[in-house]
Amino acid sequence: MAKRKQKDVLARLADAGEEALSRLASSPGVDRVTGAMTNLKDQVDALASKVRGMEALEKRVGELERKVERLSKSPDSGSRKTATARKTSSSRKTASRKKS
Repeated sequence: MAKRKQKDVLARLADAGEEALSRLASSPGVDRVTGAMTNLKDQVDALASKVRGMEALEKRVGELERKVERLSKSPDSGSRKTATARKTSSSRKTASRKKS
């Protein structure tokens, strides 16, 4: 007897749920809501793909920052050699002008 009552309650609940879903589906604004939800899903997917691309860029920027840091600490940096070479050439020009 208890099983029969439980089946009746579950059957009535299932019928009520089906009825509610059919009423909801026949509502005039459902098309707009489903369209908006689909559009939202597409936009979230696009945003997620852009974020994945940014993670790769952030990793690359981190690597470049470490490389710049390493190069700026090195005593044999190229900018110091260039500055020294300029100084030497300018001192030679000054020395040759003095001889004239």
